[in-house]
Amino acid sequence: MSTASTLPAIESARGGPRARLRHWWLSRLPATDQWTLGQRNIYIVPTRAGLAFCATLVVLLVATINYQLNLGYALTFLLAGSALASMHMTHGTLRGLTLHMRPPAATFAGQPLVMEIVLTNPGRTRHGLGLGTEADWGSQPLAWAEAPAQGQGSVTVSCIAAKRGRVTVPPLRIESRFPFGLFRAWSIWRPNGQVWVYPAPETPSAELPPVEPVPAVGPRTMATSGAEFEGVRPWQRGDSLRQVVWKKVARSGEMVSRESRQGARQQLWLDWRQTPLGDPETRLSRLAAWVLAAEQRGLDYGLRLPGHELPCDHGPTQRDAALRMLAEWSA
Repeated sequence: MSTASTLPAIESARGGPRARLRHWWLSRLPATDQWTLGQRNIYIVPTRAGLAFCATLVVLLVATINYQLNLGYALTFLLAGSALASMHMTHGTLRGLTLHMRPPAATFAGQPLVMEIVLTNPGRTRHGLGLGTEADWGSQPLAWAEAPAQGQGSVTVSCIAAKRGRVTVPPLRIESRFPFGLFRAWSIWRPNGQVWVYPAPETPSAELPPVEPVPAVGPRTMATSGAEFEGVRPWQRGDSLRQVVWKKVARSGEMVSRESRQGARQQLWLDWRQTPLGDPETRLSRLAAWVLAAEQRGLDYGLRLPGHELPCDHGPTQRDAALRMLAEWSA
């Protein structure tokens, strides 16, 4: 069981020597599909509570030496031994774990990017595991989880996708302060993956452009009992038996269906020129909102951008293709 943490944007605008140093250090880490924690990639330092505990031990030791208290020596060294044992346990909480990420789903700019991390534990139960994206130390909440003995656990981490495009998954940090909180052990992992971040849809969305009727095309036309003319097209799954031209089927064995003018398909072209807005990002946001609205209405729609064109179609594949075109477009 885990809790999700919402962390800052993937792309931070803040600079400074500290940010540049962290970026340089992260860039030296290898990008891998999975990350196994061991002696070489786990770091450990005392926490504030640990430093206060060490200061208390120093005071106890000085007082014991000053007053020559045998019980004071026993208490001081007992507490020091407990601190050393807790350091070993904190490091061992992470040692041996393997992390891998399930492919994250695409999202929109300004919305959370949800990442599910799977923890594989070959040993005993691990408690107090915190995961989050790599940001300023100690300034962001973590998602906490446990890893069952010789099993797998999962934790969900989220961060805000600040810009559109095909974004590299941000580095992740796993840490533990179990059992006493005197030491903090952590490791940094750079997942080898990317995720699509689509332009943020305009809210509220403008009205869709007018649709364009597409006349029915067939090898020949025939008159029905009414005044309407109907076209003949190849049979498609979902056509009713009333639409099938049985006479043609009996002559040629080819399944064809009637398509009336009233049932002619309509196409919607979403064109860059239909968005007379100054900011290119605002125009992309409007087109993204139109793509979602056209897909919701079940229309056949295409997309035209300067130098790019997506033919008309509908369905989840068409929606994703249109949003990806908007995400990666550049002037």
